[in-house]
Amino acid sequence: MDSTDPRCVHARAITTGAAKANRAVLNNLITLYSKSDLRSDAARVFRSIPSPNVVSWTALTSVFSNSPLSFHHFISMLRHPSRILPNSHTLTSLLKTCATLPALTFGAQLHSVAVKLGFSSELFTASALVSLYFKTGLSNNAKKVFDEMSVRDEVCFSSVIVGFAQNYKPMDALSTFVEMRRSGMSSTMVSVSGALRAGSDMAMLEQCRIVHGHAMVTGLNLNVVVGSALIDGYGKCGLVGNARGVFDELEMELNIVGWNAMMAGHAQQGEHGSVIELFTLMEERGMVPDEYSFLATLTALYNAGLVEETEIWFKRMTEEYSLEPCLEHYTCLVGALGKVGRLEEAERIALTMPFKPDAALWRVLLSKCAYHVNMDIAWRMSDRLLEINPMDDSAYVILANAYASAGRWDEVREVWKRMKDKKVRKEGGKSWIEALGEVHVFLAGDRRHERTNEIYAKLTELMEEIEKLGYVPVWAEMLHEVEEKEKKKSLWHHSEKLALAFGLLDGTVPPGKALRIVKNLRICRDCHEAFKYISRLVEREIIVRDVNRYHKFLNGRCNCGDQW
Repeated sequence: MDSTDPRCVHARAITTGAAKANRAVLNNLITLYSKSDLRSDAARVFRSIPSPNVVSWTALTSVFSNSPLSFHHFISMLRHPSRILPNSHTLTSLLKTCATLPALTFGAQLHSVAVKLGFSSELFTASALVSLYFKTGLSNNAKKVFDEMSVRDEVCFSSVIVGFAQNYKPMDALSTFVEMRRSGMSSTMVSVSGALRAGSDMAMLEQCRIVHGHAMVTGLNLNVVVGSALIDGYGKCGLVGNARGVFDELEMELNIVGWNAMMAGHAQQGEHGSVIELFTLMEERGMVPDEYSFLATLTALYNAGLVEETEIWFKRMTEEYSLEPCLEHYTCLVGALGKVGRLEEAERIALTMPFKPDAALWRVLLSKCAYHVNMDIAWRMSDRLLEINPMDDSAYVILANAYASAGRWDEVREVWKRMKDKKVRKEGGKSWIEALGEVHVFLAGDRRHERTNEIYAKLTELMEEIEKLGYVPVWAEMLHEVEEKEKKKSLWHHSEKLALAFGLLDGTVPPGKALRIVKNLRICRDCHEAFKYISRLVEREIIVRDVNRYHKFLNGRCNCGDQW
């Protein structure tokens, strides 16, 4: 028999008498049975212990980790006549189970127990609490536990950095990374990749470059996980060339995650040729494409406006590679069909696919209806968006813009009235630009910046100059009855225009460097038109990442071909 089999170990313990006289041996047997996934045997050994101690109970709860049964055994321990209290290991194990299930309510009760017993600031218990709160979206609770920890190590710092990044708090993630470095802690592949994710989510190129430099100094840039994060980071910042440089350096070591990240970087720019080239090369290297490989390919073809190729690759995914398309793949197909005006076909696919359409899919189709001014289908798409979320402002805004484009101002007023009656508020536009390592955020009509007067003076100068070049405001973005002076003022003061004007001030973005702006919503048609003229006027590349895609403005043109 195998000497490592827990049943053999148990048999020897019985024959030698150790199983009867030594509680530590029995506790160890519980763990051995658990590691061999023999849970019932582990529970039977526990029941044979005359006076189980906290180690015995902890071993039992660990046997049923990732299951609510561990909570049942914990409560049984607390109710046991011997009044056994949990130790740090007990609480840590249970908190990990709470994070996995997840079970926030029970986890919060365990937190209270940890505070009462003095374990809440101890390294392992506190780290488990931090993971639980991040997993359940309670970032502030996680930060509070982290701040109260008496001792913090590299692993704990790494989990906080990644937790903030995953919970869409990139600034907090980067601040924690800086704090870790100032504390003298060594960086890990987890902390560096987490910081890169945070920087890329905000398209903060300079921050990604700083972390890249740090990775090179520490040698972590040659790590596959960090390398994949660098490729993803530069891709999301719009620097596909930099991403490709990292990719080429690590190509032979990268797994499919790194290859997919590189393909996704090209896809965001609509560079379908590069994506398909990588797809082919990946297969030649012996790797099997997965659903993310196809998502990158379909995204690239959709962004490039190649509907027939999108259909071909969608079919190849199922017929040649036996992969089931997900909702995101169908969204690419529906968007591509809508882009060329095949709106009824796109709607039919959305209604017959094996998934319930989400808001993102209906929003894509509504935008395509607005572009092609197909108001019948647009109304249906708007209603379907509102069925998912009655407070979705985009359902009203895109529909109103479509009617405005058609010059049907009575319907525009009706949409706005309907929106007002339902008490739906339009989400405010917000744009940010990174200058000299600092992120500057602007709202529409914002006057909070310390250089406000200079910004508005620069913006007025820009708008007056591009009017001389032939720029005509896109009035369809505004209500018909608004006076022209008010229309112009409102259009001029959009958040992305303010960010651009700031970036062109002396002492901000160095001359010759591309101006990089991120917007939380879709860039409006007037700003899109103005940016084309401004790129020609200032002879600078302007890169805007909106909620849909990247826009590269250069010499009066945009790489999106005026469809987004």
